Order: sequence, then structure tokens, then C-alpha cells
Amino acid sequence: MAFRTTFILSALALAALQATAQEAAQTVTVTGRSANPPLGLAGFGDVPLGRLPLSATSIGGPQLQDAGITSLADITRMDAAISDAYNAPGYWSMLAVRGFVLDNRFNYRRDGLPINAETAIALGNKSSIEVLKGLSGIQAGTSSPGGLVNLVVKRPVPALRNASIAWAQDNSLEAAVDLSDRSGADAAFGWRLNASAARLDPTINASEGRRHLVALATDWRFSKTSRLEAEVEISHQRQPSMAGFSVLGNRVPDASAIDPNTNLNNQPWSLPVVLDGRTASLRYTQEINRELSVTVHGMSQHLRSDDRVAFPFGCSAENNYDRYCSDGSFDLYDFRSEGERRRSDALDLSLAWRGQIAGMAHQLGTGVLFSRYQARFNRQAFNWVGIGTIDGLSVTPPDPSLTDENTHRTERSTEWRLQDAITITEDTSLFAGVRVSQLQRDSVRTDGSRPTGYDQHLTTPWLALSHMLSPRDMVYASWGQGVESEVTPNRPRFSNPGQALPAMKSRQIEAGYKRRNGALDGGIALFEVHRPAWSDIGSCTDDEPGSCTRKIDGEARHRGIEAELDWRAGAWNLRGSVMLLRARREGAQDPAINGLKPTNVPERSLKLQAAYNVAALPGLALLGYVTHEGRRAVLPDNSLQIGGWTRVDIGLRYAMKLDGRTLTWRAGIDNLADHRAWKEAPFQFGHAYLYPLPERQVHVSLTADF
Repeated sequence: MAFRTTFILSALALAALQATAQEAAQTVTVTGRSANPPLGLAGFGDVPLGRLPLSATSIGGPQLQDAGITSLADITRMDAAISDAYNAPGYWSMLAVRGFVLDNRFNYRRDGLPINAETAIALGNKSSIEVLKGLSGIQAGTSSPGGLVNLVVKRPVPALRNASIAWAQDNSLEAAVDLSDRSGADAAFGWRLNASAARLDPTINASEGRRHLVALATDWRFSKTSRLEAEVEISHQRQPSMAGFSVLGNRVPDASAIDPNTNLNNQPWSLPVVLDGRTASLRYTQEINRELSVTVHGMSQHLRSDDRVAFPFGCSAENNYDRYCSDGSFDLYDFRSEGERRRSDALDLSLAWRGQIAGMAHQLGTGVLFSRYQARFNRQAFNWVGIGTIDGLSVTPPDPSLTDENTHRTERSTEWRLQDAITITEDTSLFAGVRVSQLQRDSVRTDGSRPTGYDQHLTTPWLALSHMLSPRDMVYASWGQGVESEVTPNRPRFSNPGQALPAMKSRQIEAGYKRRNGALDGGIALFEVHRPAWSDIGSCTDDEPGSCTRKIDGEARHRGIEAELDWRAGAWNLRGSVMLLRARREGAQDPAINGLKPTNVPERSLKLQAAYNVAALPGLALLGYVTHEGRRAVLPDNSLQIGGWTRVDIGLRYAMKLDGRTLTWRAGIDNLADHRAWKEAPFQFGHAYLYPLPERQVHVSLTADF
């Protein structure tokens, strides 16, 4: 406690003293956003985000720093359409967009190429995070209909020397450097190094760990028309994960009676989750002439993980296996899956052309993406070891015996795409695209049993029309498809074992309005998404072969409205977003489930960020954040729900000059009111879990440019 208090008081005192003696730096806004950046993920060239007929957001590095965000899970604070989807501290992040959970294997990109997000995503070498909201059929072969997340890697810039140190409760400490420069004739060669090391000691009990990152990006401009870019990233995180709470019998426990720092994964034999990642990419761009360019972009990602946890699951004493016992006890399992290996390889060949056809301007893009994904595992432990309790005081013996098989997976895909942005008149544009994917997937258990394998040919079109009402105002409408693939497990109880279901095509219509005028940017979008759902029909018992049939069974329909606003006036900068969502199951064979809401999906969300630049002390900005999420269903039958919650965070940023160098101080208090609530209620692995809102926490950082 003495160290924490000394660190905070010293930092703030030093900032205050030097403020009176040094030249203040220029004030900057809260958002750190380009006024109207292009969205590379969309695939329509350099059309700016404010002129694209779709919904998306780009979260820049300064935004992340101001909010104290260090993991992908925390971007849920920045946009109303993004919410939690089983974000266990110490584990990899999982997000939902527009009420659909993103698939960590298929809904994430890194500089536009597919990666696996079943790991801890390092943010230290990322310049921004792009989130495409809604169907992504022309950007991805198969993916959840929620959207795509794209991580944009930092690239070389001239003369950058940046070092930072950050502290957060309980006693986490991180140091980082960001170094970059250009050299040679016409500054043709560039390099950028990002490195960080952290000791993790959050307020959650029994969750101490560490992480580090080393990343190097280079580029070489052979000429004014050709560029070669290469980069590599090595990351490591070692930290115990936090096991969730749950429903107790037939009731949701009172969140105010739960210590949010209690970690049920706290046995003497509990081991940390280890997440290692190595990623490298190479990209060559050649401009043939002013209208035509070619890009070759390849990437390889290698992940290794040890997934280990003292895992609470069910209540055998009350014959409930989707919740804990009514007295607060639960069955505890020793789960260990060590030496997991995942590899993703991608090669993209693309061509971009701009010109005139029949008197209309075109921005045409076409290409082909070859990708391969492999997951290789060992046998795993999932052994009952005794009874635990929600006070976290029970102790059980371990049982690391490898008693269960795992599943190897392999996927290969070839995806052809064609996209065009056509200027029909000065005010009206047509956006069209199609993606044709050839997919091959195979799986087999680690003992060679239950093999499955299938091929699918998939086509996903997209079409949109936009019209400029004025140079600042645009309306648009779009229609598109996305696709997912599902195979029946090769088990005797199924009547169709190992067979692929028909391509599960989602459909989306969206209409919206956007305004961009510098001081006031905003927009509103109405959307409706239809996603096919599958069910296992029949008695589905293991001792009765062929008693179960997996088939498409109705759909999930999500209808909603999103609005966002970014307003800058004088010393103020306000940004906010809101989403109202109606998500229901429809058309199922069992009428009892029709009309039900999906679990862990709030029906309304509000996210606000504000900054006030203090005129009396140039360089000082006062920051505020408000996050509100509405009620969520806890169980699939909607019999239990958790209430909505509101969290208020505050912070400050002070940029100052010292001997010609810029120092930027940041400090923040998250959950200022120390509000207690259930933050999310994921129904994961056939079990209801509850994660509490973290208690009030302080974080401080100092960044120096030298």
C-alpha cells in the first residue's frame, strides 16, 4: 500500500510542480481519432469511413491510452454495439457485436489477413483497432454475422523515441518503449520497435502473472512506386484465469453480497494459463501506374497455450449441471489441456484499379486469399476433484490424469473476391461486391476416433447504394449475406454423423444516415439480421444410436438501431454511441423456444466519452467515461435475468514540455462509485456463469518523448 500511495502522489505532485515552470504542450482531444479515416478492412480503397455505406468504428492508440485499456476485452467501453461474451480475466478476450458472439477463429484480422484470436492479443504494437459491425460476407469467407475486428499494426515513422511506465491497482507495473526512424536516401528505409514487459498483480485474488511483447516492423521503399514491408511480433502472457460465479439453484445471487475479487480458481495446485504467440508478415506493394496497383501480402501465426484451471461446473448433488447448488457449493474439476498448438497461414494477392468506365468513376478491387488453419492438441484432464464453495475457501486434491481426448482440426480455404465502388452521379454511388469461397475442413480426435471431413463451395454477395444530400450529409441502404459452416459430430447417437449441414447463410439489411462536418460527426443506422440456427432434434441419448438429428431449425433475428455522435466545440470534445436491440429466436420446431432472447445480450447499451481541455492550464484535459448496459437473460429459457448496470470512470491527461521534450501524464479511476453488479452472464459450455463488475481501481502512467 505504501508503494502505491507514494507512486501516485509523487507522479501527481511532480506534474503539478513542473506545470508552473515549463512550457505547456498543445492541447489535444479525447478521441485520438482521424476526422474521417479510410477503413482498410472494408475493401473499398481509400473511401473514407464517413462515406462508406456501412457501420464501423476505428479506435486509435491515444484513445486506448487515455482509457487505460490494455486488453481487447476492454474496448467494450468504447462502442455501444460491442459487448462482453465470456471475458474471464487471465484468459483470451471474447466479444459480441450486435448481439452475436464473434468466433475467435474466424472473425479477427490483422492488417486485413485472418488470424486466430484464441490467445492474448498484444496491443502495444497496434496503431488502431477497426470494428466492422454487421455481416462481413465480402470481407471473410466464413464468420459470425456480428462483424469483424481488425488489428492495425504500427508502421515506421520518422524520429520517434517514446518510453512509458504504467501502474494499476493492486500492484501491476508495466514499462514499454516505442522507437522508430527512417534513414537512407530519401528516407527509403524505416524501422519501428515496440517492446514491453509487465508484472501483473490485479485486485483479483490469486491472479498474479506477467506478460511481455517484442515487435519489429520495417519497410523499404525501392522507388516512389514500390514498397516492401516486413514485421514480426513475439508475445507471452502467463496468468491464472478467473473462474466465474453462477446461478445458485433457481436464483441469481445478489452481486452486492459477492466480493468481486474472489477467484474460485485458487486451489493450491491451480496453475496459470500460458499464452504464447509468434506472428510474422511480409507485404509488397507495386504501383503499376497512377490507376493500377498490385499487393502481395503473406502472414504466418503460431500460437502455443497451456489452458489450466480449477473449474467450477454444475451441481451433481441437485442434479443440475448448468448452474451451482442452491447453498453456494459446486462440483470442482481439474482441467488441463497443455501444449495446445494453433497455426494460421495466409497469402493474399490483390489488384486495385481506379478509372472511368462508361463515364462513371470506379474504385475496383479484386484478389484471391489462400489460407490454412491447423489446431493440434494432446489428451486433456477434466476430472472431478471435489466440492467447492463460492466463498473461495474450499480446498480439494488435484487430479491431473489425462482421461479425455481432444480434437485436432484442419481447414484450408481459397477465397476469390471482387468489389467496386461506382460513382453513378456526383451525389450517388453504388457499392457492390461478391466473395466465392472453397472450403475444406477436417477433424479427428487425438486417439484417431470420430473423424469428420467435408468440402463446401460458398458465395456471399453484398450491395449498397449511397446518396449525398449535401457535401456533409449522406444516406445509404445495403443488403448482404454472410455464411457459417457446421458439421454433425461423428458420434453414434446421431442419425447424420459426420455430415455437413447446408451452408448457413445469414442475411442483413441496413439503412443509415451519416454526417461529417469536422465539428459534428455522427450517424444513425437501422439493421435487421437473420441468422440460421441449428438444433439437435430427438431424444439424443448416447445409449440409443441414431436417436438424434442435427439440422437447421429456424433462425435468430436481431433488429436494432444504432446512433453515434462526435462533437467538438471549444474546450469540449464529446463522443457517444447508443444501441437498442431486439434479438429473438424464431421458426424453431419446438414452439417453446420461439420468442426467447439469447443469453448475455443487453437490449440497450450506452457508451459516452468526454474531454474538457482546461484553458487555465494548457495541456491538461479532464476525461470522463460512462458505460451503461441493460438487462441480460442468464438461462436459455429466459427464466432468470440480471439487471442493467452503469459505470462511471474519470481520468486526466496532462501533456507538458520539459527541456524540449514532451511528457504526457495520465491518471484514471475506473468504477468511480465502486458500483456492484453482474457485468455479464455468458452461457458457456452448457453452463451459466456470472462475472462481476470490477471494483474501483486506480491507474497512472507517464509517457516521455525523447
